[in-house]
Amino acid sequence: MKFFLIAGAVNALISVGMGAFGAHGLEGKVTDHYIAIWETAARYQMYHALGLILIGILQSQALLGAVSQLNWAGWLMLAGIVIFSGSLYVLALTQIGILGAITPIGGVAFIAGWIMVIIAAVKHVG
Repeated sequence: MKFFLIAGAVNALISVGMGAFGAHGLEGKVTDHYIAIWETAARYQMYHALGLILIGILQSQALLGAVSQLNWAGWLMLAGIVIFSGSLYVLALTQIGILGAITPIGGVAFIAGWIMVIIAAVKHVG
């Protein structure tokens, strides 16, 4: 699906920008602890941006096509980026500790997304 290719590319772009901002824009403004949190958010955003691109490629007709498990995987990864990385970005900027309680929900979405990719492969690959 073209949507996941575009969403993956946009998130990869944002991840690079966020990583650069964390390395240069936050230096001296927040502690090393919060810079490390920011870096984790950017890294996981990039991992899952690449996952979205993979899903978009797998959804092409030449490969798996419109498999519902891949659609679920894409939406779960996108939700994971917003919840996991988004909560960590906000946590690093605001230092409001309770935001860390939201982060695992995004992690569960990431895990569920990869499980859906596995299910799609088991069900639809030779």
